[in-house]
Formats: sequence, C-alpha cells, structure tokens
Amino acid sequence: MITRAPIWAVVPVKNTEGAKQRLADALTPPQRQQFALAMLEDVLTALAAARGLAGILMVTVDETAMQLAARYGAVVSHEDACAGHTAAVMGAAHALAADGRSLITLPGDVPLVTPADIESVIEASNASPGFTIVPAHDELGSNTILATPANAVPLRFGDNSFFPHLDAARACGIEPVVVPNPRLGLDIDAPEDLAAFLKVSSTTRARALLDQFMMSGAIAR
Repeated sequence: MITRAPIWAVVPVKNTEGAKQRLADALTPPQRQQFALAMLEDVLTALAAARGLAGILMVTVDETAMQLAARYGAVVSHEDACAGHTAAVMGAAHALAADGRSLITLPGDVPLVTPADIESVIEASNASPGFTIVPAHDELGSNTILATPANAVPLRFGDNSFFPHLDAARACGIEPVVVPNPRLGLDIDAPEDLAAFLKVSSTTRARALLDQFMMSGAIAR
C-alpha cells in the first residue's frame, strides 16, 4: 500500500461578478455569475464527498464563493488570490508543502466531476515525489493535478499547459502519471464547452440552472 501525505484540495476562484466572459453571447453577466457559482458548488459537493482528502482550501476574495466554502467546510485563503490562477495555486502549494502535505488542485468550472473521479486520481498517484495530471478534453489545459509534496513541480496554468507540465515534472526527476477523465476534462469556458456540457445528462446544479434559464426564455441570444 502506498503511504501518502495528507492531501488537500485547492480550488482557486476569481471574482465571480466578471466570470465566464467568453460566454457573453449566450448568458448575461448576472447569469454568468450564477452559472459560475453553480459550477463551483458542484465541484465543492464532489470534493466534500470524496474519500482520501484531508481538507479543502479555496483561494479567493469573492464574498459569495467564501460563503459556499463555509457551507462545505472549506478553509479560505486570500494569499495570492488576486494574482492569477498559477500564483494562487503555487502559493497554496508552498504553504501545504511546508506542513508536509500533498495537493490536488482543480478549477471551479468542472461541474460534471464526481467523488469517484477525484478518488481515481488519488488512487493512480504515486508516493512522494509524485505528479499526477488530468488533461483538459483538448489535451491543452491541465484540469487536475495531484503533487506530492505539494510543490514538487513548478506549475504554470494556461490554455497550453498540459505538455509543459509533463516536461516540468520530468525536469524534476518525476515521471508523470496521466489520468484521462471526460468529466474532469470538461471545463466550461467557451460556447463549445457549454454545448458539450448540455449534451451530457446530469443532475448538477449547473445543468439545473441552465435548464431554468432555457425554460424561462432568459438565456441571451
């Protein structure tokens, strides 16, 4: 049996008032904020139910997101919360590593994620040092990363981060473990992502909200 350091989930959350601007042709600003928060709650629901996690850390200054964090027992950090996705995660990674902890990080916009998906990443991971990654559906982004110790590999998120993360892990002497997962791989940023999400039957809060918008005719055209 692999002995792992305690694993903390890190979820960086930007200001939800300006969320998902690439969906502006489909959703109004208030709708986009509601949608971002619904997706975040879906992610928190899965994390709270997943086995193998020692805790959840949300990096944010968004007031509504912090209320959700409290509801799901997540700790909130403001450290580097306004400095971008990479800085927010790496700040948390250094703090967790200093306490001998591992990190699993995923964004707040993968609403299809299930507790079993998170557990599968944990089960696939190696003992320290280890680096496990779930690519985005296009194999460009990095949708989930588990690192042991938490700062084992320098991270740099973006639209083309998956293969650079593999290279970074190998440069640190770690052979990365790749775990494709269609639910973790579908982060919803662009209209084509939204269309792909709507093709999947789910009981997520995000889907219920979109159905509500459509039924009321409130989705912007």
